[in-house]
Amino acid sequence: MSELINNSENRKQLLKHMILQLHKGEAPETVKAQLTNLLKGIPYDEVVEVEQELIKEGLPVEEVLKLCDIHAMVLDGNIDHTDAKTIPAGHPVDTFKKENRELEKLVMQLNGIFETIKTAASNSSTHVDDASVMQMLGIFNALSDVDKHYRRKENLLFPFLESKGITGPPTVMWGKHDETRASLKNAIEVLQNANGAKASELVDIIDIVLAPASKSVTDMVMKEDEILFPMAMDELTDQEWFDILMQTNEIGYCLFDPTEEWYPDNVETTVGNIQNEFAGGIVRLPSGSFNISELTLLLNTIPADITFVDKDDKVKFFTQGKHRIFDRNRAILGRDVRMCHPPHSMHIVDQILNDFKSGKESSAPFWIQMGGKFIYITYLPLRDKDNNYMGTIEFSQDLTEMRALEGEQRLLSYGTKQT
Repeated sequence: MSELINNSENRKQLLKHMILQLHKGEAPETVKAQLTNLLKGIPYDEVVEVEQELIKEGLPVEEVLKLCDIHAMVLDGNIDHTDAKTIPAGHPVDTFKKENRELEKLVMQLNGIFETIKTAASNSSTHVDDASVMQMLGIFNALSDVDKHYRRKENLLFPFLESKGITGPPTVMWGKHDETRASLKNAIEVLQNANGAKASELVDIIDIVLAPASKSVTDMVMKEDEILFPMAMDELTDQEWFDILMQTNEIGYCLFDPTEEWYPDNVETTVGNIQNEFAGGIVRLPSGSFNISELTLLLNTIPADITFVDKDDKVKFFTQGKHRIFDRNRAILGRDVRMCHPPHSMHIVDQILNDFKSGKESSAPFWIQMGGKFIYITYLPLRDKDNNYMGTIEFSQDLTEMRALEGEQRLLSYGTKQT
């Protein structure tokens, strides 16, 4: 048996077999016991390879998502990090891991409050001090800051992994991000209406809503620390990590503000600057011309958020003005546009592109309420003079102020401004 366990290929096949057993409905506890006994000390790269192979072989991503928590629970503490690279202070992974430590502190605070409430309920206390409810609400609001941590992974780290053919773990993790975001939002909404609740009612809320939400945060912390970050350290170059670092401020940090700076050796540290061999040159169009500086200013001054996707479905350009509505970073350039959206909406993106390419549709409008603002989003196909499909633009606008206008304004006034 030891030969089987110590052989990498056999070990991966055994892990795959166990995960497929879970997929087929085998008793999770039985499989967990088998995995724990047989697969102690699994190198983290083997876990990634198995997940990637399962998806390539046709196991639906949705099923991998369902199984993710079970096999992650089994692997927790059993993964071998002997060969993991040292992480320098100030490195993007150093920041990710320090954010994880802050998230764990908040969850520990929550667990303490949960125990206090359950003790009160077991002692037949009718009500719990509303201060405990407000304290939990404050902690869950703070935990929601994890969204920035996840967006940095989705918009900065995942594109580099995908460029190296590693698509399975990013897809699965993005799905788990969305589940965690939804769980945290639900926890906050429940707590906002929980003042005056009986202790027994709060115990039910904890067991059904709050504890699963906080656990989803720490489960992802484990998956990052044990699997994602060691694997990403092996795969990405210092140049790529520095590129990520230069764009991190555009999204922000989660519960932690790094103070140490990391400058790798032998890396072009001006990577964050726009390098353009045509800078200062002229772009001639049928109705006029611009130099590069003028064109850049024009596009970034238009009161809208514009993204261009080429005919091969790759993101080629986005505006960088003050009217940004959705996160965009240079790491998404050249990325398949489907991978820039959460898994649950990929099929919608696919349908829009297919309908535009076939000529069936010429626009796809959406409007949403976001953060108290009315956002209007339009997808439009680009076609040449022969009606050949050349790409798609996403044109998003904050129309909150425009929607509220009434009557007319015929005289000059600076009262209504785009912000």
